Amino acid sequence: MTDLYQSQRAMRRMRKQAMDRGVIAILDVGTSKIACLVLRFDGPERFSGGDGVGSLAGQSSFRVIGAATTRSRGVRFGEIDAMQETERAIRTAVQAAQKMANLRVDHVIACMSGAQPRSYGLDGEIDLVDSVVSEDDVARVLAACDVPDFGDGREVLHAQPVNFALDHRSGMNDPRGQIGNRLACDMHLLTVDAHVVQNLLYCIKRCDLELAGLASSAYVSGISSLVEDEQELGAACIDMGGGATGVSVFMKKHMIYADSVRMGGDHVTADISKGLQVPLSTAERIKTFYGGVVATGMDDREMIEIGGDTGDYEHDRRTVSRAELIGIMRPRVEEILEDVRARLDAAGFEHLPSQQIVLTGGGSQIPGLDGLASRILGQQVRLGRPLRVQGLPQAATGPAFSGAVGLCLFAAHPQDEWWDFEIPAERYPAKSLKRAVRWFKDNW
Repeated sequence: MTDLYQSQRAMRRMRKQAMDRGVIAILDVGTSKIACLVLRFDGPERFSGGDGVGSLAGQSSFRVIGAATTRSRGVRFGEIDAMQETERAIRTAVQAAQKMANLRVDHVIACMSGAQPRSYGLDGEIDLVDSVVSEDDVARVLAACDVPDFGDGREVLHAQPVNFALDHRSGMNDPRGQIGNRLACDMHLLTVDAHVVQNLLYCIKRCDLELAGLASSAYVSGISSLVEDEQELGAACIDMGGGATGVSVFMKKHMIYADSVRMGGDHVTADISKGLQVPLSTAERIKTFYGGVVATGMDDREMIEIGGDTGDYEHDRRTVSRAELIGIMRPRVEEILEDVRARLDAAGFEHLPSQQIVLTGGGSQIPGLDGLASRILGQQVRLGRPLRVQGLPQAATGPAFSGAVGLCLFAAHPQDEWWDFEIPAERYPAKSLKRAVRWFKDNW
């Protein structure tokens, strides 16, 4: 536990150094594409209007000065599968982005999907020595949170205080400087598979880059795709990638749950490839141009030329109706959405005051998906695109870039995490087996 705390602190320090120098790279390592953005920071904004804990670190304004994407290689389910191939793909993306920015970048902040995330809600409370809440008191109350025994081979990726209560006043963002006797805190802890993280760290190191931060794709996609009201009142972000679909739930501007489904757009492509007996590249093209999930009477008559270059004339001149294509795609898309539904139910999503669902990620662009999703997931579903970021090329503004854009915002406006506080060594959270608290179920 302690070594993780130290390594996260080291990454935070590195991030600060990179920000002081004014440039940092963003790396979204996905199953279908690897995106790299180079950011230039103009220093802290004059008004870093605080949302309490969450904007401690001072916010920075930035612009994108380099951007590149390349087809991902060696990544499956959002996890590195073939190290050398992924390393080559990352180098390609980073070099192209550096070339566009016309400068060299040493530090990157990366995000990853997959890695089987698990969420825990923890709570802790302390008596205040002095009646005014200080930075040390916040560190003490975080250290008092009972951390569940999440097992070997798992690492903590995010540990964010999401709610403070001072005596009987709950729902506070930042208790510092306020007067009271007893301070309580709720914390959201996200753990991931340690091997997946270590592989990514090793791969980035092999590319001669320093890792200055790591985030869950589900989390950063939510930051960029949910509007402020949705983050405040309760919403879920469903990030449909190539190899994995990320699920994150936000409330009071904090992520309170995250999970991932090990299926995405690539699985739909594979089904088309098998169903029509065509190569994956042809299946991807057919999916992109003609795909859909809702068949109308018109689709029986609309014929799609499959094309191909096997040399077998009959095989290459086949046609298929759009209705047949939809018949192949729809069951897999339904399966992904059913899995997402199960994850949201497990999170207690129905207890939130607002239950907005936002679909984003490259896989969310299938026509008719929003209608199908609202049938399976609930009424309020919308398609989300990432927020506009200064300097972002037009090609990188679509839903497939929610993770990359969210990572920019995560770099510029970091939320406070457990390791931003000086927690005394003997007070590292004890590994007790107390049940993870579903705090939002009790508090809203």
